[in-house]
Amino acid sequence: MSVRLPNPLLGDGVSTRNHLSDIDPRALLLVAVGYIVAMLSVPVLDLGMLIWFAAYPVVMAPLSHVTYSKVFRKSLVTLPFILFVGVMNPLFDHRVAMTVCGVDISAGWISFLSIVIRGLLSVQAVLLLVYTCGFNGVCRALGRFGLPSMMVTQLMMVSRYMQTLGEEAVTMHRARLSRGYGRRNYPVRDWGPFIGQLLLRTVDRGERVNRAMVARGFDGTLPPVYVRGGKAMGWETNSTVFLLIWGGVIFCLRYFNLSAIFFG
Repeated sequence: MSVRLPNPLLGDGVSTRNHLSDIDPRALLLVAVGYIVAMLSVPVLDLGMLIWFAAYPVVMAPLSHVTYSKVFRKSLVTLPFILFVGVMNPLFDHRVAMTVCGVDISAGWISFLSIVIRGLLSVQAVLLLVYTCGFNGVCRALGRFGLPSMMVTQLMMVSRYMQTLGEEAVTMHRARLSRGYGRRNYPVRDWGPFIGQLLLRTVDRGERVNRAMVARGFDGTLPPVYVRGGKAMGWETNSTVFLLIWGGVIFCLRYFNLSAIFFG
């Protein structure tokens, strides 16, 4: 029996119909890329300007029919890698950046916090992009922007075979439990054969899937038309409005210090 696992790359577990369902994936991709570029270009020590960029994932989450708390929790998976990037800053940069209640805060700590915020917000923007139009939608949008069709196909196949790998791992795990007589822990020497068999099973299933696709006319590339809900998607007026609104918001967040405007 085939087991289908939730795949965040494909947007499984998230409603395909949301407030942004009719927006062209190219508009969603442009806004996400523009947001990330604008956020990363904010001066490292300017936390007052940077913190306002959190408005994007907070507003986009309900529009994508997903709670922000869920997006935030998923972004925390990358937190150890983000911490590793900036963990040395407080040790090497001892310049006093600000004083809060008589306590001097070094520029190293400010830059460290800035790196953490940027990393989490960037991951959240990417997650929301995938939740909104799915990984396939992102790939097709890249193809419409000129990415070679071979690379687009490879990206889509990688996401699909990640699902295949997970399904085979679940099947092997169930088989091991049914023959383990209640044992759940196995010695390290058993993990080598387990991983090897998982690789062989995945490759074998991948070959069967490829033969089935070839038998149905697959020539190495996927159709360029993006279809959602049986409807061919195209650039419409609502996509232009979406792009202009968020473009204006991102421009204001980047070039106007809202903290200074509202709080002096």
